[in-house]
Amino acid sequence: MKFAVIDIGSNAIRMQISGAWQQDTQIMLKKLEYLRFPLRLGREVFEAGVISEPLQEKFLKLMKAFQIMIDLYEVDEYIAVATSAMRDAKNSAEIIERIRKEVGLDIKIISGADEAAYIDKVIYQYVQGSDNYIHIDVGGGSTEINIYKAGEKVASESFNAGSVRNTKQPWTVFEQMDHWLQTILSQGIHPIKAIGTGGNIGKVFELHKQNKPKASSVSYTNFLEIFQMLQEFTNEERQTKLMLNPDRADVIVPACQIYLHVMRIAHASKIEVPDVGLKDGMLLHLVEKNMGKGGFQTTSNW
Repeated sequence: MKFAVIDIGSNAIRMQISGAWQQDTQIMLKKLEYLRFPLRLGREVFEAGVISEPLQEKFLKLMKAFQIMIDLYEVDEYIAVATSAMRDAKNSAEIIERIRKEVGLDIKIISGADEAAYIDKVIYQYVQGSDNYIHIDVGGGSTEINIYKAGEKVASESFNAGSVRNTKQPWTVFEQMDHWLQTILSQGIHPIKAIGTGGNIGKVFELHKQNKPKASSVSYTNFLEIFQMLQEFTNEERQTKLMLNPDRADVIVPACQIYLHVMRIAHASKIEVPDVGLKDGMLLHLVEKNMGKGGFQTTSNW
């Protein structure tokens, strides 16, 4: 079978098409296509509360392109979800209806809790055993935090703090985040290990591995050093010296601030960075729905 997932985020929009098939007792997964386009919906929404007509037109064209790819690959089922920017946009309902009528794609705006639940599907394998874990997922418009104790999720919350949102809005949400974290962590959840997902922490991990190629995690100290280096560079220098994409170069610093802040409050000495995220959880949801739960194996990048 073939499945497609579309993740309409605040900083970028992603589509992945994967093939899935049964082999003995395993479900095999293989990535067939992956597209990421830096259509920054959050830039306008977090300032003006709406998505302008010019940006709507680009959005529509991108959805048409995705629909064409879905048709060409003869996809059996797809999911298209929108997160923080579309949750906040006052005109999101009319945009989604326009895309449904003109393109034929059905888009669902999901809550922060739904977003965390999708990601939980792929994070679960990393939080088994007797240890405690805090999972931090920083997007363009929101941050999802999940806390696990001995393999069981004991707390989950979504906060309006993100890499795009926090270039436009003050950091008052940190007080709310701190109170929630301290309340949960005071219930005997120590020591704790951190797991980070999201495009920005992925890039931090890439930078870290340039000096430590065998690393499986980033210590708080090393993370802080990378953050300080990023701060010292101008936006242009991040692009030319570190080879960051323009839509990554201007948001990676505020994203790092969120990860480091949560790690500091949680007293996490290091953070693991598995290469998974929302789209992967959406994909597993489709696989489980159509092929049942069970062991998964991946071929190439799934």
